Parts: sequence; structure tokens; C-alpha cells
Amino acid sequence: MDAALLHSLLEVNCSLALAEELLLDGWGPPLDPEGPYSYCNTTLDQIGTCWPRSAAGALVERPCPEYFNGVKYNTTRNAYRECLENGTWASKINYSQCEPILDDKQRKYDLHYRVALVVNYLGHCVSVAALVAAFLLFLALRSIRCLRNVIHWNLITTFILRNVMWFLLQLIDHEVHESNEVWCRCITTIFNYFVVTNFFWMFVEGCYLHTAIVMTYSTERLRKWLFLFIGWCIPCPIIIAWAISKLYYENEQCWFGKEPGDLVDYIYQGPIILVLLINFIFLFNIVRILMTKLRASTTSETIQYRKAVKATLVLLPLLGITYMLFFVNPGEDDLSQIVFIYFNSFLQSFQGFFVSVFYCFFNGEVRSAVRKRWHRWQDHHSLRVPVARAMSIPTSPTRISFHSIKQTAAV
Repeated sequence: MDAALLHSLLEVNCSLALAEELLLDGWGPPLDPEGPYSYCNTTLDQIGTCWPRSAAGALVERPCPEYFNGVKYNTTRNAYRECLENGTWASKINYSQCEPILDDKQRKYDLHYRVALVVNYLGHCVSVAALVAAFLLFLALRSIRCLRNVIHWNLITTFILRNVMWFLLQLIDHEVHESNEVWCRCITTIFNYFVVTNFFWMFVEGCYLHTAIVMTYSTERLRKWLFLFIGWCIPCPIIIAWAISKLYYENEQCWFGKEPGDLVDYIYQGPIILVLLINFIFLFNIVRILMTKLRASTTSETIQYRKAVKATLVLLPLLGITYMLFFVNPGEDDLSQIVFIYFNSFLQSFQGFFVSVFYCFFNGEVRSAVRKRWHRWQDHHSLRVPVARAMSIPTSPTRISFHSIKQTAAV
């Protein structure tokens, strides 16, 4: 092959070293320049591998990159790409044989990341199981379907959907991530939408308590549609604006991940931070009212208010801290980074479990309704005699729901 012709075919970003290598090796079969689809032109992929002019239908191999993202790779292995019959390169490139060469420190971090990934999968599985159980309880127990529990139900629903989308994100391999497929971008967009709805429904939780306690507004006059609009509808334009910005300014890598200095992700992260700050203000006012005006009161309603605040005080910092960790630099020392990896993995993955426990399984109304439903089922099947029912111990007042604002009617 003529050297001048080969050089003219190589793109600017492909090195002369490749051209010399091809010439020395006498590379490639003779190509028919008259054929409409006889070859694929030289091209450079996103990783930086130069794919030379190749015959249509050929499976081309190139050495793995020496360095990628600061990691050294074994160049004795090869990557593979097919030149299609129509004279275009296949979008999918097989880099599966390329393995990193790790030093002792990198091996240690790789081990911790693998363990953290197991923690993530375990936490999300436990969370999904608990969330689905809580969702089904709220669905089955119609007697407790007041506005407060409807809010809990919607919060749990957002966590179920978010966790499902998280599992779908884990199915995206590196090649799809790099090729930036449309369906991959859609999954990332839907996942981020449910992330935003998580925090907006937590905001609805705080707004409900603040309205009932601080503003002393009758909860019976609150409208369910307003909270549904805040929790489900307001995040829509936020995510749409983010998706449009990603499409025009950062249309790469399935829109997942954030490089230092990129501001597009703050389109949806900003509102999340805002509602977190507002929720902290709500809780500050709620605690202030309870400590001053309601301290001496021992009414059942006051006790229920206090329990509701306790649950929210536990959950809101939990949800807020886990998100704020993404903005915190864990430090340069090894211990800080390892602690950050495990702490963040645990809190992120078990969020749904904690939500289910505090808003459903520890909810006195739910437990009371389940107990009554169980007693009714036993009576119906003649498994519980009337004498035993009469001698049963009544429910203790101390087991009232964390969130019971008003006593719900019995089943």
C-alpha cells in the first residue's frame, strides 16, 4: 500500500505511529476503491483507539489502550470492532478483554468498591421488599386511608419506583454507556425524576406537619390534589429542563455522572437542596411550638403530634445527609475515602427500608388495623374462641403511631 495514500486516509487524531505500524506489517488486503461499500474509513473512537481503514465484513482487532481514565491497561489484550457490509463501523466495540493493571493501593480500593457494590445490591433488595410490603399494607387497609397516610403511601411509591430504576441502571454496560443510546438516556431521566419526587414528597410530609401544628390549620380542610400536584407534577418541568440542557450541552455517557465544573445537573439538584432547607425550617418551627406551647399538654392529639415529629426528625436528616454526601470531599487519606464509600453505600441503599419502618411498620394505626383484620379473620374461620377474645389485652396507649395526627376510625 502506498504510504502517501495511507496517510491521507488516516484522520488527524490518529497517530503516525499507527500508519507506520500498518506499513511495516504490510497490513490489510487490497481494497477496491470503486466498490460502493468496500471498506470502512479510518476513525477514532471515544476511548481514543484508532480503527484503521478496513474491508467491509471484517472483524478488526486493536490493542487495548495503555491508559484510560488514569488507569493502566494490559496492552497484550485486544479490543474488537466489526466493519459492517455497508461500509460503516459497528457502534458496539468489544473492550471486554481489556483488563486494568492495578498496584497494591488500587487493588485495595477495587476490593472495597466490590464490597460496597454488594452492600448496595443487598440494601436495595431489602428496601424493595420492605417498600412493597408497606405499599400492599396501605393498599389493603382502606380504613386508615386518611390524608396523612396517603402522603406516606405516595412517598413509599416513589422509593419503589426509584429503586426499580436503580436496578435498571445497573444493567447498562460500559459499551452502551459510551455509545449514549436513546433508551439509556431515558432510563437516566426517569431515575432522576423519581429522585426528585422522593425529596418533594418528603417536603410534602414536612409541609403537612407544619400546616397542622405551627399554622394550626385544620387538616380536614387540606386538599389531597394539592399535595399530589406538589409531589408528582412540579418535578416534571424540572426534569424536562434538565433533559433539554443535557441534550444540547452534555449529550454523552447516557447523561449519567457529573464532571467537575458541570452545572447542568444543578437544574434538578438545586430544587432538591431548596426543599431540604425548607423542610429543616419547617421542623425547627414545629419543634419550637411543641417545646413551648404543647409541653404541658398531655392530650392524645398532642402525644400523636410529638410522635409524628419524632419520625420526621429521624427521616429528614437521614434523607438529607445521604444526598449532601455527594457534595462533600471525603479527603485524600485512605481511611476517609473508605469510610465514605461504605457509609454512603449503606445509607443510599437502605433509605427505602427506613422509610417503610418509620412510616408503616412502626405506624400504630397500621399495626392496629392489621391486628383487627387478623382477629376478624380468625373469628371468621373459628380459630379464635370468644372467651379468648374477651380476655385479650387491649392496645397500650404508648403504641400509638409515630404519625397518628388524629384517631382513625376502627375497621
